[in-house]
Amino acid sequence: MKRILVPTDFSDRAENALKVAAMIAKKQHCEIYLLHMMEIPIRQTDPGQTETIIPQTLFFMDLARKRFETLMSQDYLKGLTVHETVREDITFHEIKDSCHEFNIDLIVMGSHGATGLQDMFVGSNAEKVVRSSDVPVLVIKNEHESFDIQDFVFASDFKNDNQETYQQAVRFAEMFNAKIHLLLVITASDFMTTYEAQTRISDFISGQSFDNYTVTIHNDYTVEQGILNICKDINADLIGISTHGRQGIAHFFNGSISEDIVNHANRPVITFKI
Repeated sequence: MKRILVPTDFSDRAENALKVAAMIAKKQHCEIYLLHMMEIPIRQTDPGQTETIIPQTLFFMDLARKRFETLMSQDYLKGLTVHETVREDITFHEIKDSCHEFNIDLIVMGSHGATGLQDMFVGSNAEKVVRSSDVPVLVIKNEHESFDIQDFVFASDFKNDNQETYQQAVRFAEMFNAKIHLLLVITASDFMTTYEAQTRISDFISGQSFDNYTVTIHNDYTVEQGILNICKDINADLIGISTHGRQGIAHFFNGSISEDIVNHANRPVITFKI
């Protein structure tokens, strides 16, 4: 891991994510790319608007520069290489494009989640990034004095299309010398016997050299609730889950367990794109 992208709106939750990114960067000798996106009306169809648009653009650019300067002066960033960049449009494709442009290995971002009608119609910004990102996304909900991962729950259906995401999870666990808790949640609508579940997990990890893991097969009403319950029981430091990155109408009808977990978990979540 060499480069970490941190989207920021200069809020407290965004700074919580930056602090975690800084801890990881110091541990792994990474560079941080701090990205701020602003919705600035640079172009208008009415030429008469030009004189007001340019000062407005300059004002917001100057405000972003001052906020960057304030962040860069924080002690937790000392000794790190931090690149500042501004995008003049608020779209989640900008984050994806920035990942490709800067060859990013990990996105770390803050979130407060979404509930109720907001969850149904809008979702959280983190959810939208998770849906579109090709690189792992680490979502931070709270402030962490230290980001030390010891117990890492990796929830999966343990089918073959999750093999690469599991390898990414293993690499992340090895950075912290963390134990991975392999979790398969069984629900009434997708029932299998304990023997079938054990066989599926055994086949999935067959030939893997990583041995710092446990296996948990858990029954619950929903997969999401099962993940949250197990994480609470063992006081997990991190939840890892794969995402298909569905968008548009496919996402509306199929939903995504990973995005639900990102919204509703009160602990850090890392997602890996299948």
